[in-house]
Amino acid sequence: MAKAKSDNKASEIMELVKGMTVLELSELVKALEEEFGVTAAAPAAAAAPAAEAAVEEEKDEFDVVITSAGEKKIQVIKVVREITGLGLKEAKALVDEVPGTVQEKVNKEEAEATKAKIEEVGGVIELK
Repeated sequence: MAKAKSDNKASEIMELVKGMTVLELSELVKALEEEFGVTAAAPAAAAAPAAEAAVEEEKDEFDVVITSAGEKKIQVIKVVREITGLGLKEAKALVDEVPGTVQEKVNKEEAEATKAKIEEVGGVIELK
């Protein structure tokens, strides 16, 4: 019963808000801010890209993950072998079974260098 009553109140409030003008909504936001001592913030979806960029800048360890071998699969396998020291069979399996981790917990410079080498021959890499 309590849940239904709560849902009913929320529905009533939403209907009231839907019927308000932009000016009325602005006044409502100001009143809510003053009453509860808070401020209206940007939606999380708009703030998410900036937050992700900040997290990436702070990271000091990256995983290099291959997501596609592209059209030159043999060349990508050769580069993966060179980077990882894997045998032909293991490197081929890694490239065939994407996504796969080529390197784990490497610094940014090494991760970028690996990414550049693999992308140079047509592979697609993500740094995580």
